[in-house]
Amino acid sequence: MAPFVSNNYALVFLSVLFSLAMHVAHGNNDAPPLFIFGDSTFDVGTNNFLRSKARANFPYNGIDFYNSLPTGRFSNGFNTADQIARLFGYQQSPPPFLTSQKNKNSSKNNILQGVNFASGGSGILRETGSLEWGEVVFFERQVAQFASVRARINGILGGEKADTFVSKSLFLISVGSNDLFDFARNDSGSIHLGAEEYLSVTQHTYYSHLKKLYELGARKFGIISVAPIGCCPAITSGNGGQCVKALNDFAVAFHSTTKLLLLKLSSELEGFRYSLADSFLMTNTLLNNASAFGLNETKSACCGSGYLNGKDGCIKAHNATLCANREEFLFWDWFHPTEKVSKLAAETVFGGGINFVSPINFSQLASSY
Repeated sequence: MAPFVSNNYALVFLSVLFSLAMHVAHGNNDAPPLFIFGDSTFDVGTNNFLRSKARANFPYNGIDFYNSLPTGRFSNGFNTADQIARLFGYQQSPPPFLTSQKNKNSSKNNILQGVNFASGGSGILRETGSLEWGEVVFFERQVAQFASVRARINGILGGEKADTFVSKSLFLISVGSNDLFDFARNDSGSIHLGAEEYLSVTQHTYYSHLKKLYELGARKFGIISVAPIGCCPAITSGNGGQCVKALNDFAVAFHSTTKLLLLKLSSELEGFRYSLADSFLMTNTLLNNASAFGLNETKSACCGSGYLNGKDGCIKAHNATLCANREEFLFWDWFHPTEKVSKLAAETVFGGGINFVSPINFSQLASSY
């Protein structure tokens, strides 16, 4: 099991949620444009367009979304990208880049609200996810896609206004877990590095991609680090229902090195501002204080098959089982949180204190100059 987290963190977590319930943004005309990058925690349909096994555009995914529509979100409803966008006043996440590519005329002004580039199964490294999931849009390619969007913004607004527009936008990034999963699997033996070397290569690559976004005009970076991935049902179902400590330790190390990386970037690049959310601590707080958040099941996935519903994804056509009490589950499927838990996470990164998100939260980042 993950290390014990003090009940004090649960009290802090709950106070954040109460404060947000009193003061949540709705229909905010000053909402910042959102450019969203990462993996399946943020993917809202990118992989629908790919030859990928990491897809969620089928039931029971989306059962609590509008009209119970499976949109490609790895969730029963809204995912974390949606929930953050809603807190900033949008109805949901901006659409996937690949959707806007197919509808360029209708999306000309929509891109001024933002674009989602996130792709399930992808990672920081170019190779991540490809062996396990097939085609994914890795982080470097997501950044290249943003470069094409940036060119379109220049065409709409003109160079100087475009610079200001992009500098005031939020760049939200949730990536890294698939890089760690790939290292842990390494079934093909294609990774010839030790854990410390692999983490160093991953962070060096992360640095390059974040710097490239800065060069394209990004100034405000909202980063979510890796959760305790050793506790997801896909992993625990093969470990007697117990968390895998080595994977969790890897996630902690990833957060620590990401923190140093962001400090380095902020010292080197003028105007570089960031907010780093500790997804590991947030999830551990839920794991160790589940009842305080109305959660009664933190080991088994709501939807899936096999032991702990952790042997396959939430695929109705594969005879997946589906829980009725989704509000009580931490995990939606073998890797991803339920809509409820995504909302808890979003509320914490949006308005939480430095225990969970530092040096400022996402709301403060948006209003910073």
